[in-house]
Amino acid sequence: MVPTIRDVAQRAGVSISTVSRVLNKSAVVDEAKRERVEEAAEALGYRPNPAALSLLGHSTGGIGVLLPYIAGDFFSEFLHRIDRLTSENGYFLVVSSSHRSVKEFQAVIQGLNRRVDGLIVMSTEVPAQTVCDWLPAGLPIVFVNTEVDRDGIEAVNFDNRGGAYRLTEHLLERGHRRIGFLKGPDASCDANDRLDGYRAALRDHGVEPDPALEVPGDFTMEAGEAAVPAFLALDPRPTAVFAGNDLSAYGVVSALRGAGLDVPADVAVAGFDDIPLSRFSSPTLTTVRAPVREMGEGAIERLLAQIKGGDGRDRRVVTLGTEVVVRESTAS
Repeated sequence: MVPTIRDVAQRAGVSISTVSRVLNKSAVVDEAKRERVEEAAEALGYRPNPAALSLLGHSTGGIGVLLPYIAGDFFSEFLHRIDRLTSENGYFLVVSSSHRSVKEFQAVIQGLNRRVDGLIVMSTEVPAQTVCDWLPAGLPIVFVNTEVDRDGIEAVNFDNRGGAYRLTEHLLERGHRRIGFLKGPDASCDANDRLDGYRAALRDHGVEPDPALEVPGDFTMEAGEAAVPAFLALDPRPTAVFAGNDLSAYGVVSALRGAGLDVPADVAVAGFDDIPLSRFSSPTLTTVRAPVREMGEGAIERLLAQIKGGDGRDRRVVTLGTEVVVRESTAS
């Protein structure tokens, strides 16, 4: 079998991009690494011709990941398997954030694509087709937790709407009829899917959604704290609050306690995501478990398959299931 640049990288214990830089003499490389690459290439009999060297110049060895934010347990969980699998396959990771700004998102992704061989994109504010229009044709890309608006786009999402529906059902089954909902960012597809699931569950159980019970938020702890006065000003006030994500749920719990109320005796609280802290908070948080690590793992595996020449693969949207995890914050 003819040796490849990947074989050289593995034998030398370096990344593909390092091999490329050594063979192209395109950048200064640590002397020890340069010697290992040259020795590995010699031992394997790897002799790229000038045309191959030209192609190597277009390979960066990088995988790009663009997220709405980088900080926080949710994104840390998401990046966990991506980071490991990227390294195991001889690539390096380039991570950037859009801060949920469409203008910043477009600028970042157009700059990022020139530095990587493929992209994993979580675009909650911009549909997948629009993102593709901003990028060169043929660039390998896999979307996660993103609205996919045409066929032929590869994505790994999870069931935001179904998870929110089942959590609302859980609260209804506990006897709650006045259920407040703390929303996420207005333009965010995952936030809107969770709101749709909440409303659908209420209607299916004979409870008409009340706009007064839907309070604006932005998936932050501060938004959770800020929303509580609006909930408590209602008459009657809600007996349960479903926050759009776990972080904002923690803010709700903190503010309710600050107002002298007990969770769950006075007001039950639930979230969405099941970040690690949910198992250790006081009270422990009832939430929807989103398969965040699995989503990251599926995305990187599909992206690597594209990069390695999987042009004939069936590119489609895979939707991972979610489940309700009942803990102390909604106990009877």
